[in-house]
Amino acid sequence: MVKAPSLATLPLPPEVTALQQRARRESTPCGTGDIVWHVWGASQDGALPLVLLHGGSGSWTHWVRNIHDLEHGREVWVPDLPGFGDSAAPPVGGDADALVEPLAEGLRTLFGPRPCDLVGFSFGGLTAGLLLAAHPELARQLVLVGAPAMGVVPQRQFELKAWRHLPQEGQIAAHRYNLAALMLQDTSLIDGLGGLALKTHVANVVRDRMPRRRLAHTDALARALPLVPCPVHAIYGRSDALYKEWIGALEGAYAAAAPDFRGMALIEEAGHWVQFERPQRFLQALDDALRAGAA
Repeated sequence: MVKAPSLATLPLPPEVTALQQRARRESTPCGTGDIVWHVWGASQDGALPLVLLHGGSGSWTHWVRNIHDLEHGREVWVPDLPGFGDSAAPPVGGDADALVEPLAEGLRTLFGPRPCDLVGFSFGGLTAGLLLAAHPELARQLVLVGAPAMGVVPQRQFELKAWRHLPQEGQIAAHRYNLAALMLQDTSLIDGLGGLALKTHVANVVRDRMPRRRLAHTDALARALPLVPCPVHAIYGRSDALYKEWIGALEGAYAAAAPDFRGMALIEEAGHWVQFERPQRFLQALDDALRAGAA
């Protein structure tokens, strides 16, 4: 039987390579290494920096289908969060709370007293909420995309398959299963678009050095949001696997937790990785939120 190639050794899709080549790369201290920041675009008319935080077991590539549109008129900063991608692990801890101080130091180093507009996806949304609860001056507004830890689900709504112990064919099958179980409602996108979702996912998970994260399965974000005074917006896919039938309880949970909650947009025909699955609908919802918060 001919062995399937390991996708981890294959070149990334051209969309990823092209974005990498156009990015400016900056770094800020993190433990014994650095946080790597990927930067696109340039600010126009005094626009604040737009900072995007990726999800768990991810990297900047969680935003691969959005950066090209977002960089027009904005300077877009996308770090590999500590413990993921090209960034060093945080100096202490292994969950979202361990990322707060390295990110705060990084944002102050990069922007000085200027705040940013902060957008966090999934684990990055939890991280963003904890960050602004501790350092509210760092952002003008917060947009949470598919964020967990709002305390509205009675039990975990999905199970993922372990893969590191498997032969390469089994690993790839497990990655496909996990993308379908958690990330994407439209499973044709797992191998569609030239394998963009699958190949970026594989490249990301093999560099995840934070495997024992647990805060996403608590109400940690709901407990942090009362300390976040800036406008807070939420964007979710209607079929987000984190919530499933509990998605309807989210808006009330946000309204109860965030002092300046501005509303929640639900994107139809989309799962957890909403910005990848329905990029144009997501970008419209994000633009609406950012404009409202800036006003």
